[in-house]
Amino acid sequence: MKKILIALFCGLVGISAAMAEPLLEKGLISKKSPHSVTVTLDRLEQVLRGKGVTIVTRWSHDAGAAKVGISLRPTELLLFGNPKLGSHFFTSQQTAGIDLPMKALAWQDEHGQVWLSYNDPAYIAGRHGIKDRGKIMQKMTGALDKFSAIAVAP
Repeated sequence: MKKILIALFCGLVGISAAMAEPLLEKGLISKKSPHSVTVTLDRLEQVLRGKGVTIVTRWSHDAGAAKVGISLRPTELLLFGNPKLGSHFFTSQQTAGIDLPMKALAWQDEHGQVWLSYNDPAYIAGRHGIKDRGKIMQKMTGALDKFSAIAVAP
């Protein structure tokens, strides 16, 4: 009986720990941010612009939802790209154009925690069967990790 109770307790602890993290989808990288949604995306946009990355657009999902009477926690999307890297994915497999330019989503969960999420370049490559752009994928991955880390730094 003692073993059953311990197993149940461990299971409950595991469930509550899992609930503290957002639901992670395959290929989605999410990082906690100590900032608001807007500040998190402002910081990411600033570092991207500083590196010469093109900002395509910024979209407020919660503002759009509010216009049609739907309440949504703060949720903003930044669309950005670097043709020096992304174009190499296209020359391997043009269908990668459905996933590029890159997107970053800053969002607030039901507990008030802000997250910065983006697609893993390795996932994009795998989705499109890109097997001949390993160095490009590594550069994209490293740059996104670095830029997102700056955006969510205290």
